[in-house]
Amino acid sequence: MGAGDRGRSAGIRWSGCCGLGQAEGVPYPNFADKHDRAALFGPQEFLAYLREQGGLHPGQVPESFVICYERRLFDELERSPDREPVAHRNRRYFALGSDQRRVGVAGGFGIGAPAATVVLEELIALGARRFVSIGLAGALSTNLGVGDVVLCTDAIRDEGVSHHYVPPGRSITPSAALTARLERCLHDAGLAVACGRTWTIDTPYRETLDEVRHYHAEGVLTVEMEAAALFAVGSHRGVDVAAAFVISDLLTDERWHGQFHDAIDPLHRLYHATVDALTAP
Repeated sequence: MGAGDRGRSAGIRWSGCCGLGQAEGVPYPNFADKHDRAALFGPQEFLAYLREQGGLHPGQVPESFVICYERRLFDELERSPDREPVAHRNRRYFALGSDQRRVGVAGGFGIGAPAATVVLEELIALGARRFVSIGLAGALSTNLGVGDVVLCTDAIRDEGVSHHYVPPGRSITPSAALTARLERCLHDAGLAVACGRTWTIDTPYRETLDEVRHYHAEGVLTVEMEAAALFAVGSHRGVDVAAAFVISDLLTDERWHGQFHDAIDPLHRLYHATVDALTAP
C-alpha cells in the first residue's frame, strides 16, 4: 500500500507535492516516504570540509566502537594512558588497545537520539562498522532492579530520528549477530542479563503515567533515549548496531525512583563485556 493509500485508509487528506501531508491528519515526517529519498548532503561532505580545515586526526579509525553516555565512566576511560585520539579533533573520540583488541570509544557528546545518531553517521562515514551503545535506562518491569543489565532485542520508535531513516513502523530490531555475540560475552563475564524490548523516547520529562502503564502491561522492560534511532541508522547504512543498558532508575510503582549512583559499577562491567564482544574473533 502506497503513502496515499495509507493516508486515505487513515482518513487523512493529502495535498501538495512530494508527499507533503496537510489538513485533517498530520503525518510524521511531514514528507511521506522520505526514507527513500536522497539527502541533500551527507556525513561524507561534512567530513570532507573538516579535512580541508584540518579538523580530523590522521590516525586510522577503529572498525568497532562503544558509544558511551555516562560521564563518570567515559572520563575514566579517557584518562587511560594508551588512548589514541581519533576522528574529530574537537570531539572526545579515542581508540584503546592495540591490534585485534583495538576498539574506539565515543562519548562526551550529550544524550538523546539526535546527538547519538550524528556521532554514528560520522563514524560510519569514517569506516567504522560495528557499534554497541551502552547506557543507563529506567525500569518498567517489576522484575528489574537498579544495577541489572538489560540486552535490547527490540526498540519501540517513540522518538523522531528513526522515522527519517526507515519506513513507518512501531518498532525496530538491532543487529541479530552482534546482539547474540554481546549476549554470549555478557554471560561469560558472569553478568545476569535480562533480554527484551525498550521504549525509546526523546524526552524523559514527558513520560506520562498512561504510557508507563501501557508499556509495562505490554512487557516492555526499559525506557531510554537512543536505541531505536541508532538501530534505524544502522539499518539504513548497512552496519551492525546493538545496545545494552544498566538500570539506574525505577518507574515501576507509578512513581520515579532515581538511583544512578548504584548503576556505575555494573556499567563498568558492561563496558568490559562489550569490548570483548566487539573484539572477539
